[in-house]
Amino acid sequence: MTENLPTLDRDAILKWIHENVPVDEFAGRKVLLIVPDSTRTAPLPILFPALRKLLGPACKQLDLLVALGTHPPMPLQKIRSMLGIADDDPCDDVGLFNHEWDNPDALATIGTLTEAETREISNGVLAQEVPVEINKRVLDYDVALIVGPVFPHEVVGFSGGNKYFFPGVSGPRLLNFFHWLGALITNVGIIGIQDTPVRQVVNRAAKLVPIERRCLAFVVAANASPYGMFYGTPEEAWKGASELSGRVHIKRFSKPFKQVLSCAPEMYDELWVAGKCMYKLEPVVADGGELIIYAPHMKDVSVTHGAAIEAVGYHVRDYFTKQWDKFKHHPWGALAHSTHVRGSGEFVDGVEKPRVTVTVASQIPREVCERINLAYRDPATIDVEAFANREDEGVLLVRKAGEHLHRLEDGVSTQYQE
Repeated sequence: MTENLPTLDRDAILKWIHENVPVDEFAGRKVLLIVPDSTRTAPLPILFPALRKLLGPACKQLDLLVALGTHPPMPLQKIRSMLGIADDDPCDDVGLFNHEWDNPDALATIGTLTEAETREISNGVLAQEVPVEINKRVLDYDVALIVGPVFPHEVVGFSGGNKYFFPGVSGPRLLNFFHWLGALITNVGIIGIQDTPVRQVVNRAAKLVPIERRCLAFVVAANASPYGMFYGTPEEAWKGASELSGRVHIKRFSKPFKQVLSCAPEMYDELWVAGKCMYKLEPVVADGGELIIYAPHMKDVSVTHGAAIEAVGYHVRDYFTKQWDKFKHHPWGALAHSTHVRGSGEFVDGVEKPRVTVTVASQIPREVCERINLAYRDPATIDVEAFANREDEGVLLVRKAGEHLHRLEDGVSTQYQE
């Protein structure tokens, strides 16, 4: 079961930073902080002011880049709020920038993963030459300091570390490659596992980044208070954080559930990110069961990728792999998202057989849900409390879904038994 560990309060966080982040590694140098966007739980309103105060006077230049991946850009005021910058603070000493994954002029190619490398790393699952592109702003600095959380992750195993470079501030080609690699391995086969082929791809690409890399990784509770913090190279810090995440973010169950109400927090404002409410809970849904993504605030499938998703819909992996000539020209990142949300299943003799029903209860209309191959339910018909305390009946309520992994104990079948 998940461990119940104490968390650090504000004073303990500040003390830890002063004792563990060595200022001399940044003194006289141009430093770029790389942080998550607002779709991740993180104590940035404490961390950013503390790092700004600690490093700002010592370094030659201090700026910040939001690792959006392919998420929509954040308005400046929202970035300031996320970082805890006071309204009367102009923050003239720190440049605040969004990543631009879809702007070729904002990217630089720093190397290539060869076909032989990707074949070796993926154990032959996916082999091709992939250019490694990164936000060219990174190249203007002496050292990049990643500041971000680590959680179980559907594509890479555990998030964080060098993932803040790829896909955080990378171009689309490497992103599409390793997201599809993760989809081929499947969510259930990769989530919550430390050493995965996708993590190896990310770490191999990060070795091509031509500046020094440092990382402040942390593992947080639902209220953003850290269970622990780790500093070092991205590989070192991530290793410690992912081990701790495996202890506190994975909840194990002795039987599957026939119905799960997975409540999306407000920070998941489109299905592209609210899909995490499926990823982290798919392992405990019984065969033939239903998972409901409950997000009454959510209006969009995806601002950025909506057209790509509409073009293919949501399907199990084999729906794509067994019709690859039909789908291989679509963005692989969208295909990966599609199959991660739809979950495991089969495609036999032209008939798709998903293992579970995925129902979306949001402001996305019924006709859109049905068109993209998801079930629909009016969120107004859902009484959240009616799902509470019914585990013995095979019903599970998760009030803040998307970050904690739910998994069956070893050897437990996903077949539901009364």
